[in-house]
Amino acid sequence: MLLGFEAPSIDFHALAPEIVVTATLAVLILVDAFTPKQAKSAQSSIAGLGLLLALVPVVTLAVDGGTRVMFEGAFVVDTFSLVLTGLFLVSGYVVILLSQTYIAEGDYWEGEYYQLLLASILGMMVMASARDLITVFIALELLSIPAYMLAAWRKRDLRSDEAGIKYYLMGVFASAVLLYGMSLLYGLTGTTMLSEIATKLAGEDVPSAAVLAIVFIVVGFGFKVSAVPFHTWAPDTYEGAPTPVTAFLAVASKAAGFVALMIVVFGAFPFRVDIVEPLFWALAVATMFVGNLIALRQTNVVRMLAYSGIAQAGYMLAPLAVAGTVGDAAVQSILIYLMIYATMNLGAFAVVIAASRKTRSGELTSFAGLVRYAPGLAVAMAMFLFSLAGIPPLGGWFAKFGIFKTLVEADSAAGYSLAIIVGVNSVIALFYYARVAKTMIMDDVPDGDLSPVQVPVSLRAAISITLVLTVVFGILPQLVAGLTDNATLLSAVAVP
Repeated sequence: MLLGFEAPSIDFHALAPEIVVTATLAVLILVDAFTPKQAKSAQSSIAGLGLLLALVPVVTLAVDGGTRVMFEGAFVVDTFSLVLTGLFLVSGYVVILLSQTYIAEGDYWEGEYYQLLLASILGMMVMASARDLITVFIALELLSIPAYMLAAWRKRDLRSDEAGIKYYLMGVFASAVLLYGMSLLYGLTGTTMLSEIATKLAGEDVPSAAVLAIVFIVVGFGFKVSAVPFHTWAPDTYEGAPTPVTAFLAVASKAAGFVALMIVVFGAFPFRVDIVEPLFWALAVATMFVGNLIALRQTNVVRMLAYSGIAQAGYMLAPLAVAGTVGDAAVQSILIYLMIYATMNLGAFAVVIAASRKTRSGELTSFAGLVRYAPGLAVAMAMFLFSLAGIPPLGGWFAKFGIFKTLVEADSAAGYSLAIIVGVNSVIALFYYARVAKTMIMDDVPDGDLSPVQVPVSLRAAISITLVLTVVFGILPQLVAGLTDNATLLSAVAVP
């Protein structure tokens, strides 16, 4: 006790994953500052090793079980947070594999790149355990600000500069909207704890200002997950940013946005389904249709994957429109979708990076005849694309099945209508995914050059990891389902 104040008890085991990543970040800074330029190539290995080491306490915490509450309930470590922390660490490691050769061979500063990447991942890890508005907002900014700089990492490329500026301006605007909604909520309830806000908003007579606060918060997170009509930054940013950064934004950053959205909605508004469910129904429908219909017209594979990612966000928003009926089943279906989406989307971007080492282009025509000179890449890309479309026995079928099951179990007009819309949009998406596969397999090589693609070891590892997981999750879906069995966000929020 110091000056009459008692220091809060800190569970260092519970904080071990964040401590390991922070220590790795510090090591990267020291290596960057005090080693010659030739030694800076070791930074990718240090960053990757740090993320793998951080998985060790995640596993030990999962084995120990139980819920660990710190900082008066603002930080909670439970099954929900551990599953997501593991997802962020593995996704970050795969992004490092994608980045190794890309960054080393380009005119980039390697040190700062991996420092910013780890800082963003650290923000995602904190987000998974955040249980009050302040912690949620700090984590959101910690993961977003490094991402703004990463999007503009190709400093001499006008498209990369444009990508970074658009992402930054739209991101700052979204943060302002979100913060205004949070400030309204705090002014009305007098607390930032999500569980206490839920209690104070549980009555039938809700002030109109509370409705406005909820709308502003949903809109703010809508920008973060690129939901329509708040998606305009995503296609240009994804196309202009370095491709490994695009993969990072499309998977890990989007997942973190959904995590924040779920935590706040389930934590602060569990009794206000009359307000949030119609919002999510409209957002899900618009996001699915706009993402898929515009993706049909794309001639650039990266831009197509960007609009595909927007449509995928619509699928993940759908369970939130029936969360008041199905409860934690909505959380589990979204978690399963996020985990499978991460593997197949990262894999697709890995193939794009590998193929573009020869073609120097992301245009669809540059993938023509890929199977003739890089059959392994063509087969892997086809499997990732058909998994995104939900074709068995690849992992994407189980992700979509979970969404369908949740919507149908709601036994409501909203659930049934969304289930039909998800089915229609899955058929639309299959068309543009199959078009890429057709181009790779049936079209002729544009320039007749059949020389093989030189794929670095790190890219081979990334493609192998994601492909194996995509197939295993499809054939043995109980593995991914078992990870989320006890991920009950409602009980996690209602901490003592």
